[in-house]
Amino acid sequence: MTAPIIGQPVPDFTATATSDMQVKLNELRGRNLVIYFYPKDSTPGCTTEGQDFRDLYSEFQAAETEIFGVSRDSLRSHENFRTKQSFPFQLISDPEEELCKLFDVIKLKKLYGKEYMGIDRSTFLIDKEGILRHEWRQVKVKGHAAEVLDTVKQL
Repeated sequence: MTAPIIGQPVPDFTATATSDMQVKLNELRGRNLVIYFYPKDSTPGCTTEGQDFRDLYSEFQAAETEIFGVSRDSLRSHENFRTKQSFPFQLISDPEEELCKLFDVIKLKKLYGKEYMGIDRSTFLIDKEGILRHEWRQVKVKGHAAEVLDTVKQL
């Protein structure tokens, strides 16, 4: 499966999220969608990234934009992370890496000299019609959520 291409429709998907929610792309039409992939709940960079999206959430909402965070963590881990950080948006659990593979975010990574397959921090902006409008790969957390918001406002 090839990753979505900017300017093209994103293939429909269904994913399980916190708050017993089933996220279906085709049911989210009419609102912009930010999907951000992050490596692991409750780690420093992932916490900061989520907090930044949280702190700008009302501005994303004003721009008719929903936010979903995605990692391979369990729903239980997500619920704890979401509650502890007061995230107003849902977190999608993708333990089988279906969404990760759809968006091609599983990459070879290195940590302390060991190689492993992990999530490359990435964000995708899908417009109200289900078209991929922008993607950010190899994201650096600082300032990222604000940059995504600026891009949303330009749609």
